Order: sequence, then C-alpha cells, then structure tokens
Amino acid sequence: MKGFIHSIETCGTVDGPGLRYVIFTQGCLLRCQYCHNADTWEIGKGKEMTVEEIIDDVKTYLPFINASGGGITVSGGEPLLQIDFLIELFKACKKLGIHTAIDSSGGCYTAEASFQQKLNELLSYTDLILLDLKHIDEKKHRKLTGKTNQHILQFARFLSEKNVPVWIRHVLVPTITDDPNDLRSLAAFIRTLNNVEKIEILPYHKLGVYKWKALGLKYPLEGIEPPSEESMEMAQRILNGTEDTVPLT
Repeated sequence: MKGFIHSIETCGTVDGPGLRYVIFTQGCLLRCQYCHNADTWEIGKGKEMTVEEIIDDVKTYLPFINASGGGITVSGGEPLLQIDFLIELFKACKKLGIHTAIDSSGGCYTAEASFQQKLNELLSYTDLILLDLKHIDEKKHRKLTGKTNQHILQFARFLSEKNVPVWIRHVLVPTITDDPNDLRSLAAFIRTLNNVEKIEILPYHKLGVYKWKALGLKYPLEGIEPPSEESMEMAQRILNGTEDTVPLT
C-alpha cells in the first residue's frame, strides 16, 4: 500500500499531544485563500511511499515520541482522500502502540456507503481528530474555500455521534473569520458536539505566500496582516464560552 506524500516533519510540536511524526499528504479539494500549503493541492502528485517505509522511519524516532507522550499525525492536503492508505498505516501504528491523529478539514466527507465503511474502520485505529472548521457561515465558507461547509459540519456531527476525541481548530483571519457574531455562531455549533477536548485558535500568517508565487498563483489575501493579540484573546473568550456579551443578533 502506497500513499502520495508531500513531506514529513519528524519532530512536530503543534499537531497533537507530545512530539509528533507529521506526514503531510498530497491532494486537497478545498482552495482556502490563506492556505500555507498550496503546493499540496494537486491530487496524485508527491512522493509515493509505502506503509513499511514510513513505519521503518517512525521507529527511529520512537524513543523521543514515546517519552513525550506523542505519536503520529497525518495532515495535508486532506488525508481522508487517501483513506485506504491511512487504514493500513494506522493498523501498523497500533501494532507498535503509537498514538494516531488525523488533521482534517472534512472536505471530502460523504455519506456514501463505501466511504462510511472505510471511515468507520479507520476510526477504530484513530485516537484523535484535529478538525479544521474554516467558517460557520455557508456563503462565507464558499468564498473562503471554494466549497460548501455542509458536509464538513455533517462530519463534525458524525464524529460526535461516534464519540471520537476531537480538537477543533479555527484559523483567525482579520476581516474574514474574526467577526464576533460568526464566532458566536461557531461556538454555538461546537457546544452541540459532545466529543470536543480542546479548541485551538490559530493566528493567520503569511509564511506560505511564497508558495503561491512559486506556483504562479495570485495570493488572494494580499495586504491582510496577522490578527492582533486582542483579537486572538477575544476569539478565545467567545469560542471557549467565557465571553461577557449580549446574545447573538
């Protein structure tokens, strides 16, 4: 079993608990305007690697991973586009007692029977989902990513029903994803889920702009700067339910 891999980070610290062996898969259906990995979009590209090759490499880092309470995280791109590969990879990880996590936007989630069957099998080997919720407003989500968010919210509800541990992630982009009422709507949705262990607000950054230019693409958020510390604190209060404010209008 082979996967299409964009790159690997051997000692990640921001993609789940502890030190993580982070695999960035190739291929994504979303076209997020702030994407810092635009070079992962194209499906079927990247380096082909077998499960065995990855596991052999992971083993060399296991003393550090285990000592830190870490594990392996598959990010992207969108990992669930290569669900068969993930199943075999996570099976192998579980034989070694490795904590497994998936960083996903849910952008390819579907209720189609064969996908559901594979997803249920994958989740039996998955310890944590880092779920990226880009925007709660459907129209704004389409503008931001090029796709609807309805199946993504459905994915979130599915994970809640299955009681799969989830960390919610939301990228805070000034003028785009930082509207207080949108954040309150997102917070209200999150409160309907019973499996959320953590909410992470990630500040928008411009570290991937050079990739857009290298690909010959016009960067759509030119001129937008990272959020202020005050904006981050405001979003933290809203999404974590500690804001003193009037109800939604």
